Amino acid sequence: MSRRTERLASLIQQEIAVMILRELNDPRVPAITSVTRVKVAEDLSTADVYVSVMGTEGQQNAALIALRHSAGVMRTLLTKALTTRTTPYLKFHLDENLKKEIAILDLLKQVSDENAELDRKRAAARQPQEQQQGGDDAPAASDH
Repeated sequence: MSRRTERLASLIQQEIAVMILRELNDPRVPAITSVTRVKVAEDLSTADVYVSVMGTEGQQNAALIALRHSAGVMRTLLTKALTTRTTPYLKFHLDENLKKEIAILDLLKQVSDENAELDRKRAAARQPQEQQQGGDDAPAASDH
């Protein structure tokens, strides 16, 4: 991605986030909708907008449909905000990377919890052994 497309993607991401928050009055789009990333094509014809929507899968799909429905209006508003000759067509997608990251974090937490439990069991198993060894050594030391 060139520097120009990266800057344009960043600007589009900021503008669309503000539009969703302030301009879009669709009840299907919850207030907790964030634009996670934007990928602009090299020829600046299209922009893939990835969004994260908090809620059930049905709420996410409804929000995605609403965003796709309002893509034309958002493009018109973007034209006023951008200083480019043409404004890319907007294609909205649910960001699946966030789901994958959450799943990985859950797995890491599960592994961490299992390791902590194993450490507790090992420590509990070692404690009686150390007491037995300590008990055997104590009389021998007092005999001297």
